[in-house]
Amino acid sequence: MQTATPLFSSLEQNPAGAQPARFLPTSRAEMDVLGWDHCDIIIVTGDAYVDHPSFGMAIIGRVLEAQGFKVGIIAQPDWHSTRDFEALGKPRLFFGVTGGQHGFHGESLHLGSPGAQRRLPIRPEGRAASARIAASSSIRSEFASPTNPCPS
Repeated sequence: MQTATPLFSSLEQNPAGAQPARFLPTSRAEMDVLGWDHCDIIIVTGDAYVDHPSFGMAIIGRVLEAQGFKVGIIAQPDWHSTRDFEALGKPRLFFGVTGGQHGFHGESLHLGSPGAQRRLPIRPEGRAASARIAASSSIRSEFASPTNPCPS
């Protein structure tokens, strides 16, 4: 029987006393400021990103960072193209895709109080309810190869 690989065995060794990053990068320029050449994990979210504990992706990113991972954030990408997904390059481990608090681009905000349908949907025109799937497909099409179908 095979033994399980320890969860954090893929981490690069951080120097003793390493401090948390001042911010989690959202662009290649911000990665350069931090002195990073890659991210271990890139979180893609349909929400706006603010590095504050009232934002879910900030909490998740900081928890992962506390475990030694280099975490980048791609917030509110245009899922119609791969350009936004290329901003931080290919992560060493994986992309994590979430629709965010209200779904990608507010897809769940079309309901009114107690499940009543709103007369005028507040979702921007042309946004697909399946944007999470489209975002994942864009990532796969940009970063997967025939020999490695997963982008990690």
